[in-house]
Amino acid sequence: MTSTDTATYAFAVPDLSDGALAEVTAEIASTAAEYDRTGDLPWAGVEAAHRAGLLTATIGKQYGGPGFGPRQTARILTAIGEGDASVGLLAANLLAAHAGQAAQPHWPAAYYDDLLRRSQTGPALVNAIRAEPELGAPARGGLPKTAVTRTADGWLLNGHKAYATGGAGLAYHVVWAVADEPHGDPDRPRVGHVIVPADSPGITWVDTWDHLGLRASNTHDVSYRDVRLPAEAFLEISRGPDGVYRDPAAVAGPGSFGHPALYLGVARAARSAFAAYARTRVPSALGKPIAQTERIQAVAGEIDLQIVQAETLLHGALLRVEAGDKSVLADLSAVKVAIARSVIAATQSAVAALGNPGLSRHNPLERHLRDALCIRVHPPQEDAVLIASGRRVLGV
Repeated sequence: MTSTDTATYAFAVPDLSDGALAEVTAEIASTAAEYDRTGDLPWAGVEAAHRAGLLTATIGKQYGGPGFGPRQTARILTAIGEGDASVGLLAANLLAAHAGQAAQPHWPAAYYDDLLRRSQTGPALVNAIRAEPELGAPARGGLPKTAVTRTADGWLLNGHKAYATGGAGLAYHVVWAVADEPHGDPDRPRVGHVIVPADSPGITWVDTWDHLGLRASNTHDVSYRDVRLPAEAFLEISRGPDGVYRDPAAVAGPGSFGHPALYLGVARAARSAFAAYARTRVPSALGKPIAQTERIQAVAGEIDLQIVQAETLLHGALLRVEAGDKSVLADLSAVKVAIARSVIAATQSAVAALGNPGLSRHNPLERHLRDALCIRVHPPQEDAVLIASGRRVLGV
């Protein structure tokens, strides 16, 4: 049994005006540096986003939620990412989960009802947990070792996952696995996700996250040992017409632009940090703020150009999707790559222009650069996109 379409909850429609979003950004930013240093889950920022109604914005209208779409979600995640990229990543994963349920209900009814109930009083985080130590991210092909074994009344989940963002702060895991069934085809097992309550017996976290960026995201390893789940917890992913399983993350879709949006926020934060430093830095040999020099003004212009380019690509693509322009769908992966390049170029330009101060832990720019570089890890990766685009152009 999956969730019904009967609304039993009521979630407020968040204020997405520029002023309201700026207030949330500032509150999240006030604790970002400390969480980056400690590596603790950034609960203060997560709770600020929740109080503003941003973490429940994509809950479907059939469940009493606002039912926001991709472009509104992008604005939310840019604002959160501008405050703290780690909070932005946690929010992006959660908003994607709610949006997926709104578009095509698939969660067990009791589980999603519990998630909605908990979301009324505080943040209830969800993440799709897919990567594995041996396989890596699944977007480049392959099947997981993590498996669910059929029992008389449900499933047993066993496996080890890597890069499970949210760590012990998650309320639910959505775990990529293969089905081990008595009458299944071992050469072509069913592939899908299992919805797993985070407090289920048999879940063990392995603290492995010691990363360049997104240090507060708690993207640790997690082990599952004989985790009992009901029969409806397994959600099969359909194979293609040719019978081959293809990972849905291998190609960008409208719902996958949450990650680029949050990193766009990081670039905006870098622009602000650069401007603040330039207005207050007065070298003795110059006798005036470096912001008054043409060199720094040109750098500021370059940073702004890259951000304008990224924003235009992001919202332009999503507007075309909203308008029903199907021709843009084939270009969405390339758009994601172009946004990533602009985000990194903007932050690198800011850091490079300031020299040592830009790389100092006393300056937020170095944190923004570290976080911005993480945009490259989200699938589809640049080389895969360029090869696919090149083959399409060449007819190979």
